[in-house]
Amino acid sequence: MTDNENGNAEAAPTHPAYGVVREVTPFASVLLCNNPGTMELDGTNTWILRAPGHPECVVVDPGPPNKKGHVRRIAEQPGIALVLITHRHFDHTGAIKPLRKRVDVPVRARSAKFTHGAAPLVDREIIDVAGLRITVLHTPGHTGDSLSFLVECDGHRALLSGDTILGSGTTVLDPTDGTLRDYLNSLNRIIVEGEDAVLLPAHGPDHPEVGPVARYYKAHREERIDQIVAALDDLGVPAHKAKPMKVVRKVYADVDKKLWPAARMSVKAQLEYLRDR
Repeated sequence: MTDNENGNAEAAPTHPAYGVVREVTPFASVLLCNNPGTMELDGTNTWILRAPGHPECVVVDPGPPNKKGHVRRIAEQPGIALVLITHRHFDHTGAIKPLRKRVDVPVRARSAKFTHGAAPLVDREIIDVAGLRITVLHTPGHTGDSLSFLVECDGHRALLSGDTILGSGTTVLDPTDGTLRDYLNSLNRIIVEGEDAVLLPAHGPDHPEVGPVARYYKAHREERIDQIVAALDDLGVPAHKAKPMKVVRKVYADVDKKLWPAARMSVKAQLEYLRDR
């Protein structure tokens, strides 16, 4: 609870809260960008990490391009020591350049394209910064370069999952370099390594524990595979000859057609998985 100027108690902000830095754990706060959309849900969550009372902080995913107010609010955070990137999509990386114009700090991603003033991130790397211990986990599937960050502070843990696990709905697999086999392996890894951690996604609300959400994601993917196999049987075609949109029309018939282009991306990745199985 907080107090307003009249002395009355006000409830702390909850997701979605635009334009304010909302504390989620004692060492992780979120600044939600006002860029809602089909793929972005309520918008991109920019995470600000610091141990309680520490002068430094870490920024994760500065957000999309052309959001000057959002970049300004990020830059106003005291003691920015490092910027981390979960993956290459523009709604996470678009604000790197304007933020660096305001705050000259290193930016690190798995891809060298989005890395500035430091080395690219590698799997299992441990970063000690802002009073935190951050373990880099390569969790491909949504994209080939997708990372998750396991953050530890005073015996407490949180997992920043990027777009690998969202706060609501399910994620899309980008067939450019994302594969279902990688994605299922990444979900298994997250279940093993982040079971009891607080879930801090790049889109949607946070959750108190990673485990139940990751298990739901895994079960959902396995169910979709079964549905696609059944659709292929109905269509009378093998996976290597199937047209992704024909499969979408059968498997996603009850889903808003606005989401079909996104569904097509995931179906394409799932058909690739079935071809190789």
